Amino acid sequence: MGLMRVYIETSVFGGHFDEEFEAVTQDFFQALSQGKIKDLISETLVRELEYAPEQVRALLHNVMERDYEPLPVSEEAVRLSQAYIRAGIIVEQYAGDALHVALATLARADVIVSWNFRHLVNPIRERAFNGVNIASGYGLVSITTPAEILKTAEVEDED
Repeated sequence: MGLMRVYIETSVFGGHFDEEFEAVTQDFFQALSQGKIKDLISETLVRELEYAPEQVRALLHNVMERDYEPLPVSEEAVRLSQAYIRAGIIVEQYAGDALHVALATLARADVIVSWNFRHLVNPIRERAFNGVNIASGYGLVSITTPAEILKTAEVEDED
């Protein structure tokens, strides 16, 4: 198997400096730097972090200095994100979260990694996103935390 292609959502960068999530998030970014995971960085993520605290922007800059897969926002991604909103999965106020899922779906990411339990890391919402994806002719999306990605990467290392 090749490297797992992981779409990194905005909350993961903040989690690097959050007392509750920092240890596992730092381990996640270490796995990225060691080339154990292929990171997908979207134009939306970069835009959302533009006015983040300096340490968060510095982390993003460090990640973007390595080899990563850039994901520009397309009209197709905007249409898919609007379909999620029309389906009631995400409200318009949080359209950025819907766009993250759409971008990851269109890029055929293996997984979206996030600490956003309210809108993303939620099995009911994941099922709803996938319902729209299937109805729209797209593949399934998986959404999980950095901790779960690290467990998966460890299992892959053992094989």
